[in-house]
Amino acid sequence: MDKIILNGCRFYGYHGAFVEEQTLGQVFVVDLELAVDLTRASQSDNLADTVHYGLVFEAVQRQVEEEKYILIERLAGAICEDLFDQFVPIQSIKIRITKENPPINGHYRSVGIELERSR
Repeated sequence: MDKIILNGCRFYGYHGAFVEEQTLGQVFVVDLELAVDLTRASQSDNLADTVHYGLVFEAVQRQVEEEKYILIERLAGAICEDLFDQFVPIQSIKIRITKENPPINGHYRSVGIELERSR
């Protein structure tokens, strides 16, 4: 299956199990792989024959910046549900959400989760 990929999308949100995360917020990095049949778009050169990744970005941005979840697992699930509802050609989604600075004592680059969902 063909894929549309959005990497390193950065948003500021208020998700987390700790009060500090829900109050102060933090940056969330979202990576997406959307399985979509791009055959028609690859032949037509017509935006109507694909999934507009700018609109996908805006949908993800709304979920991360306007909603509030305790778990990033739920945030990822909500993003998948929203994308399936809005973009019928998407057959499956792989989403990774990372937090670069969660309130965990120690040395690491980031922590996160990855989900894969299909219709």
